[in-house]
This record gives sequence, structure tokens and C-alpha cells, in this order.
Amino acid sequence: MSLAATTPVLPRPEPASSTARERVGSPGAEASRPRVLSIAGTDPTGGAGIQADLKAFAAHGAYGMAVTTALVAQNTHGVRTVHVPGADFLTEQLDAVSDDVVIDAVKIGMVADEANARAIATWLGRVRPPFVVLDPVMVATSGHRLLDEGAEQAVRDLVALADLVTPNLPELAVLLGEPAATTWPDALAQARRLHVASGAVVLLKGGHLTGEESPDALVGPDDVTTFSAPRVDTVHTHGTGCSLSAAVAALRPRRDDWAGAVRDAKTWLTGALRAGGALTVGTGRGPVDHLAHLPTLGLRAFSEEAWERIAGWREAVEGMGFVRALADGSLAVEDFGFYLAQDAAYLAEYSRVLSRASQLAPTPEARQFFAGAAVESLEVEQTLHRDWLGEHAGMDRGAVESVDPSPVTAAYTNHLHAASNGSYAETVAALLPCYWLYAYIGDVLVRRAGDLDGHPYARWISLYGDPAFQEATRTACSFADEAARWASPAERERMLRAFELSSMHEYLFFEQGIDRPTWPEAPVGGAEK
Repeated sequence: MSLAATTPVLPRPEPASSTARERVGSPGAEASRPRVLSIAGTDPTGGAGIQADLKAFAAHGAYGMAVTTALVAQNTHGVRTVHVPGADFLTEQLDAVSDDVVIDAVKIGMVADEANARAIATWLGRVRPPFVVLDPVMVATSGHRLLDEGAEQAVRDLVALADLVTPNLPELAVLLGEPAATTWPDALAQARRLHVASGAVVLLKGGHLTGEESPDALVGPDDVTTFSAPRVDTVHTHGTGCSLSAAVAALRPRRDDWAGAVRDAKTWLTGALRAGGALTVGTGRGPVDHLAHLPTLGLRAFSEEAWERIAGWREAVEGMGFVRALADGSLAVEDFGFYLAQDAAYLAEYSRVLSRASQLAPTPEARQFFAGAAVESLEVEQTLHRDWLGEHAGMDRGAVESVDPSPVTAAYTNHLHAASNGSYAETVAALLPCYWLYAYIGDVLVRRAGDLDGHPYARWISLYGDPAFQEATRTACSFADEAARWASPAERERMLRAFELSSMHEYLFFEQGIDRPTWPEAPVGGAEK
């Protein structure tokens, strides 16, 4: 039995009308927090079901609501008893919410039986929420089917009313009426068939496969987006499916697409899985820690704390000889030439780290920002360097590109590469002084230089103080602050340390332009004993 054979492609529900959206609050106004509804069963231990959904909503800044399909007596060892109040009462709950509150997204979990599933389908057709995420709870961890045949077909019908469906491999097989896939290519092929038959985007979860990586894939009308994360070695996995789908539902109203919502939700879930054991909840398969990032809540913005940490380096920047000489125009041409040649060598490595940040970035906006910065550092800044060095130092392009980095320059780029081998958060923190302290130096230069008419380095001082670069600095700060929101206390400290070290290297890099030593040549025939 296939989904295509048993379920017609149903009309896709349109988002709620503007009239409906204006029932609450100022007319036409968007809520500051997404209002997200969970339709699911309960878990008295708090690790799954609507209890887990509400925690996941809160963890992502959404206002959570819940309608109960079933009352479940369960713990970390399994389900004992299920009580279903009935479809009529479920409909009363759903109507009570939607008659009063504008709903920005819905997450559907355990439907319990066929009548409930049909009631939910009827309500969805009437209310038409903007985003509907269906987590098809159909197969227990033990492998047992949780629904009878009629209920399974009703869930298949719900898939066609959802925007996103999030099956694991056994659930995907039940939805299609096929054997469970045992390889990732076969699972992707099944996900494509489900998407074609239903019209819903499919978030395929590959956690049932083996291997060091845990692959997921978003299968939609245009392409397949694959996500991969290291498999977390833990038994504390109770409620992971509920929590992931709830997080995606909470994020989608504030993300441009499903890929952005899924990427951020997976990053959060990885941290929640790693922290689950510390909760010591239950003696079986314990829950994830939905609020593993809680220690960072209420803290000052990362950028504010980091800037305060480098007060000493900022004071040193104010007094450095290079800045004074560049500002008043007394900097020797050969010293400025040395600085530009080293900066050209630096930019080649710096652009690679920016590209790495783009690869690690969790949102399209961050990926685009760092990828664009990588291109600009090579195509724009290096061109300016080559032009000046060609005119004033007689260096052609090949000579500029073959400049050996000084020990100071090499130490700086080595530090950036080391940071980029860590997390996205550490990478962004290490890159931030390349924006912020550089912009600070530019501000000092502009203030000290005053009227730039006739100044020998007017073009460069203007470049340092460019408003566009100041805006890019503010954007980089916002990405660092967002990354720090989800960092553990230990990772936040690593971010601060990376920021401090980059600030030190930034100061030393500039100062070498006027106070550079004569670098010793490598000894011939090896070092003397």
C-alpha cells in the first residue's frame, strides 16, 4: 500500500486571512513573540508530549499553548496507560483557542486515534494556520505500531494538510505502506515519494541509522537540503522527536524558510542532548535538557562583555606609534609599505577563515554575510594594497602575493585558523576584533587626522572610518551575540578568550608597521649546538 494510492493530493490550505489575524492586538500588527500551539498527548515526567513542546517553544522565545489529545501515564521506561477524552472534547479545546488567539504556527504530535485525527483535519481546514508541523507519532521506540489501521490512514490524510512532516525511518515506512529503509539513499527516495504524494515538505530524520554522524534531510519541491551533526552518545533521548519538531514550529515564523528553522533547531537539540544526563530525571531513557542554554539567559550581551575585557588593548591602541604617525602623516613610506604588504599576506588567510565561518553559520543571513566578507577581503582590499605597493614600492602583483608573513602576521593567522577548527561561536568571536578593533582604530585615526585635504594617507584613513565598515561591524557583533545566546558557559568563556587573543594580535599587527625588528635569517645547516 502506498500513500499515492490511498491518499489523493489534497488542496494546500491557505494562510489565515488578514481579518482573522487582526482579532487580537493592534490591527495588522505582528506579535513580538510567535504564538505556537501544540496538539499532542501528555507526559507526566515532562520529557515528551505537550510538556516537552512547551519547553521547546519557550527555549526559542515563542509563546506556547497546548491542546491535549490524550492523557498518558508514562515515565522514562515507557507507556503504561492512555486515556483519550474524545474527539468532541478535542474540538472544543481547539475552537476555544482559535476563537480567541491568533495562532502563528501549529505542531501536531500524538493524535491517539482516528476520530482525533479527523477532528484535527477538520479544524485545520477551517482555521488554516500559517505554518503546520506534523510529527507523525506512529511507531514506539520498541518498534510496536501505536495506531490501528484506520488511525494510520487518518494520519496519512493529515500529512497532506501539513506544511512540514517530520518522520523517522519507521514512521516514514508506515506513512508509505512500505518496508523501513535501511540505507540513507533508500530513505531519501522514500521521502521524495512522500513529498510528491502529499505536497508536504519532509524533514527526514536518520537517527535510526548507524554511524558517527546523524543525518537529516529536508526534501521539498526544489531540492534536498542535508543536515549532519555528530551523533551524541547518550541514552537521554526521551522526547527528541517531539522537541525537534516543536523547536522548528517555534522558529519558522521568524525564519525565511524551513531550512533556516531546521538548522537552528538541530543546533539547539544537539546541545540539549549533550546536557540531558546532568538532569538525572528518571532511571530509564531520560529527557533532553530543553533549557541547556539557561545559564546564558539574562547575561549581558557577549559583545558588551567582550569589549569590556579588552579595555587594556583599547588603551594601548590609543597610544600606539603606528596610529599616531599614520594620523599626522609622519609615517615613513617604507613603514606603510611594510604594513600593506603584511596586510596582503594576512588577508589571504583571513578570507579563508571568513569562508569557514560562512560554512559553519546556522542562518542564511550569517552565511551570506561572511561569504561576502571573504570575497571583499580578496577582491577589494587586496586590490587597493596592490595598487599602492605597485605605485610606491615597485611591487607587481606576483611580488605582493608572494610576500612572506612576518612572525607577528603568522601568529595572528594561525590563531584565527585554530579558532575556526572549533565551533561557529568561537570562530565568530575570533573574527570580531578584525572588524571591531579595526573600526575603533579607524575612528581614532579620523578624529586625530582632522582635515584630510593634502594628507598623504587620506585614502586609507577614509577607508578605516568608512560608515559601511562600521555597519558591517555592528552586524558582526549581532551574529556573535546570537551565537553566544546558545553557548554553554564553557563555550562562552572560549569565545571571550578567542576575542581577547585576536585583540592582542590586532594591536601587535599594526604596531609592527613602525616598530618592526630585523627578522633573523634561518641558520644555514641547522642550528648551532
